[in-house]
Amino acid sequence: MAQSTHLIDQATPTDWTVDFRSVRVSEEEFYALCRDNPELRIEMTAEGELIIMPPTGSETGRRNSTLTQRVANWAEADGTGLSFDSSTGFILPNGAKRSPDASWIKKERWHALAPEQRERFAPICPDFVVELRSPDDRLPVLQAKMVEYIENGARLGLLLDPIQRSVYVYRPNQQPEQIDNPETISGDPVLPGFVLKLKDIW
Repeated sequence: MAQSTHLIDQATPTDWTVDFRSVRVSEEEFYALCRDNPELRIEMTAEGELIIMPPTGSETGRRNSTLTQRVANWAEADGTGLSFDSSTGFILPNGAKRSPDASWIKKERWHALAPEQRERFAPICPDFVVELRSPDDRLPVLQAKMVEYIENGARLGLLLDPIQRSVYVYRPNQQPEQIDNPETISGDPVLPGFVLKLKDIW
C-alpha cells in the first residue's frame, strides 16, 4: 500500500490525522492496515484523512468497558439487535470508516449484509452509536462525528462527556440536546427500556 507521511494536524497530544487524500486507499488496504496495527484504533474520514488513535488511558478504558457492558446487557435482554464494542469498524454511506465506542444494529439490517461483509468492516451505519470523550478528545471533533453518524443513518446518538458531566443527544431532524449532570439517560424509543446510569460512567 502506498503511504503518505504528510502530517496535516495533531488533533490531540495522542491522536494524529494524516492526509491520504492524494493516495486512494482501498477498503482492502485499509483493512490490512488496521489488522497489522491491532494496538491502534484507526479511522478514516470521508475526505480520506487517516486518524490514528493509540490505546486509551486506564480510566477511559474502565468507562468504556462499563458502557459496552450496559449496551450488551440490554441488547441480549431485548433480542431485536446486536451490540458492538469500540474495536468494531463500520463503513458509513459517505465512505468514512468509523469505530464508535459502543453501537447497536437491528438484526434484520445486520443479517441483510453478506457474510463476507460482516467479517470485515461492515458497510452500514449502526442504528445507535455512543462516543465517550477522553481527556485528550476535543469536543467539537466528537460533536462533528456525531452529526456524521446521524446524517448517515443512525437513529440515536449519545455523546458522553465525563469531563463536563454532560450528555449530548442526537436524533434525525432535531437539534442536538445537551443534558448537564444527568443521573440517567434513556434510549427510548430507539432502544426501548434502555436506561444508562451515568454514575457508572462518571
